[in-house]
Amino acid sequence: MRRPLLAATVATATVVALSVSPITAATAAPSAPGDYTVVSADGVPAADAVAAITAAGGTIVSRNDAVGVFRVSSTDAGFRTAVAGSSKLIGASERKAFGYAPKDLTVEAPATGANAPAAAAAPALRTDPLDEKLWGQRMIRADMAHKIQKGNRGVTVGVLDTGLDASNPDLAKRFSPVLSRNFAPDIPAVDGPCEVASCLDPVGTDDGGHGTHVAGIIGASLDGSGLSGVAPGVTLVELKGGQDFGLFFLDPVVNALTYAGDAGIDVVNMSFYVDPWLYNCKANPADSPEAQAEQRAIIAGMRRALNYAHRKGVTLVAALGNNHEDLGKPRIDSSSPDYGGTPYDRPIDNRTCWDLPAEGPHVIGVSSVGPSKMKSDFSNYGVEQTSVAAPGGWARDGFGTPTYLSPGNQILSTYPLKILQAAGRVDADGNITPAGAPNTFKACNAAGECGYYGYLQGTSMAAPHAAGVAALIVSQYGRPDQRNGGLTLNPDVVERRLLRSAAETPCPTPRLRSYVQEGRDVEFDAFCEGGTKFNGFYGHGIVDAYAAVGGQ
Repeated sequence: MRRPLLAATVATATVVALSVSPITAATAAPSAPGDYTVVSADGVPAADAVAAITAAGGTIVSRNDAVGVFRVSSTDAGFRTAVAGSSKLIGASERKAFGYAPKDLTVEAPATGANAPAAAAAPALRTDPLDEKLWGQRMIRADMAHKIQKGNRGVTVGVLDTGLDASNPDLAKRFSPVLSRNFAPDIPAVDGPCEVASCLDPVGTDDGGHGTHVAGIIGASLDGSGLSGVAPGVTLVELKGGQDFGLFFLDPVVNALTYAGDAGIDVVNMSFYVDPWLYNCKANPADSPEAQAEQRAIIAGMRRALNYAHRKGVTLVAALGNNHEDLGKPRIDSSSPDYGGTPYDRPIDNRTCWDLPAEGPHVIGVSSVGPSKMKSDFSNYGVEQTSVAAPGGWARDGFGTPTYLSPGNQILSTYPLKILQAAGRVDADGNITPAGAPNTFKACNAAGECGYYGYLQGTSMAAPHAAGVAALIVSQYGRPDQRNGGLTLNPDVVERRLLRSAAETPCPTPRLRSYVQEGRDVEFDAFCEGGTKFNGFYGHGIVDAYAAVGGQ
């Protein structure tokens, strides 16, 4: 799950217009005080919601009538209170710049330090030179799956993230600029000065890096250069719903999801949680009335958008998060709100609080494992939420061996050149510096086009492994999509095949896994509930691409 960059904490421009989306929008300036997302009450017509917003002192900036979500500006200091008191509206979520508390940067940050092999190399069945470093692909038998199915160009995978750097030749061949959209204009208070006058970065760019890394795991080309993804033949679609710094607000996420449904996107990967609340609760006594209404609005808006996308044929895959907790038995949340206010302690009631989108309807939740197949110490888990597990990396795996704390224990994928240059890992001429040499890679194809690659770890890296397998399933078993072209497959069918083909993995012995020897405190201790067929660490098992497309 996304934790702002330094790059998944590491957790979306110019296009041909399609007449498929229920979104209508005016050209809006970047976010400023008085910028709200408002959600209408269930069953309220859009006209009535607009009238209520206007009466509360708001002006509609854009609207998504399909799910009753409105972006609104207001100079009225009492606007949130007025919205919360309206029978036509659920609540308002405000984006404001004071009191910002940065998210944890320690999990999915780019790897540093000397490299070492994460595991003994298995015989390589694929051709790209960096594939030998992809232990995760071998774990899920993606290399073997490619003998049966590499992915169909008519299958589309939406990367709902910080963007996608299509200048990398491994992504350029798979990227659709026509279908891609940016729903998240830069917010200067969060992202820094806008790079373009409209603050709406063009598609095919990524100032955060997280989305580019996720995209490569899913579908980097199998072309003899660089590395390849789980489904190297599918089409990648940028759905920019996150800010460059890694915050994901309700309005752009909802708009991205409904667009995905209308545009016929087959699979959407979501490696983030919706800010500013780690858990959205219906009526947490620790929260103010306005904060309670805001969270109810986020819950309603996300549920509607997820249901809408699923109903339109989208398979939804999400990272479970990096907070090392059982999502069915959550700890006190001390990190929220992470934007627009000062965080405070919030006891979390599992019955009335949700981590979204991971705990939303129709979402396939993915936990993370390291090269040893042990649950990564940072990964969330639990029998209520874990659908499957997948390789997300774990630098501390292999304690007592040379691989411990090795970047090679993490996940290698595509990464934007300009971010590596800003970090001093690549110089102005495009050459890897001594600081970047142990864990940054450059690969150039026969045409002289070069791509760059780096290591990250997190459930953000696990989810796209599962999303890639889902895309292979649609490629192998899908039928012609009469509405949008390409292939399509009912998302419930995709989910069943993904779960049934996963490699069953039992709980460790003993069931209480301590990570103290790996240097973690006892808060990281995790108890694995369940049996071999289904448990809280692995769900139905570790995804298996080869079995998913018919292999044995």
